[in-house]
Amino acid sequence: MNKKISLVTCGLLLSTSMAFGADSIDEAFKSGSVSGDITLYGVTTDNKGGTANTDDSYATTGLAYETASYMGLSAKSGFRAGHAFGSSTLANDALMTEAYIKYATEGFFLSVGRQAIDLEWLGDYNESVVAGITAIPDTTIVLGYVNQQAAADEDEIGDFSEITEDGAYVIDAKYTGLTNVELNPYFYSAPDVADFYGLKATYSADMFGVVAQYAASSEDTGSDGSIGHIEANTSISGISAALGYIKTDKTAGVASISAYGDNISPFDNGVNTYSADAKTVYGSLGYSIAGVDLGLLYGETDYAVNSEEKELNLTAGYSITDSLGLSLLYVKYDEEGSSINDSDYASATLAYSF
Repeated sequence: MNKKISLVTCGLLLSTSMAFGADSIDEAFKSGSVSGDITLYGVTTDNKGGTANTDDSYATTGLAYETASYMGLSAKSGFRAGHAFGSSTLANDALMTEAYIKYATEGFFLSVGRQAIDLEWLGDYNESVVAGITAIPDTTIVLGYVNQQAAADEDEIGDFSEITEDGAYVIDAKYTGLTNVELNPYFYSAPDVADFYGLKATYSADMFGVVAQYAASSEDTGSDGSIGHIEANTSISGISAALGYIKTDKTAGVASISAYGDNISPFDNGVNTYSADAKTVYGSLGYSIAGVDLGLLYGETDYAVNSEEKELNLTAGYSITDSLGLSLLYVKYDEEGSSINDSDYASATLAYSF
């Protein structure tokens, strides 16, 4: 599976480490690094509601080059290209996913261009300006402006398109000054669409953790949305387990909150997790045996009026070598009272990363 590394994370690491490694611009280019992957992906779907069953397969490759840092300046470019087999389709054969210039110094970085971002409600690749500040003790602040966004992974190569006419702004802060606790307040503003804000609190101990989050929106048109989430998790004797609950606004669900990315829904499908008046209960288990990482996730969502969906996710992952990995996924999705969207699907991903 193609794993994007957020530039926000990389930039903050670089600004903290003061990685002024090259003595000249020429050396910065000559000593740069190449990374990428070659990925094969296949999925077979059994649709229960009369829609024809499908089988899709893709081969994609990602390649990126990043210069070393010279006087705090560095640059990176990357693309993803792919081929769809048989009747499968990709929106594009190739897409330049990354093309940015970055400046980093102690406690600060600034990047401009196409870059991967992974914040609570902002993901994928973005044409953006991002600044990160770590000069304040125990605090990380990310400021950003995003104009266009695109998705590109093992089964999708999209295109950059405007998220709104005037883009969107984000302020995201993390505070770790309390023992075992991280506080993450954030604020997003999409002019003429919505403003939304929230707070995520995470408590992590040796064998136990809790995540609690609440977000709400102020919509320019339509009803305001909101979402609350709490999860308790533990890890004992190699077994990990989690139990969570998600609740959305009765009228509007999350409204515009999840429009640019999300990290709350644990499901591979999760069609109605963010719908109006959705109440989701889920539980998960994880275990590793003989080098195989096994996972089970099951949840039920009550939404709208007397509607319910159930979803089961089974996962398995195995590292054949340090660079070559195989992952398997099985999903069973059932919608109560209607079989139109019911489906079972299974996928396999073989990826070599370098």
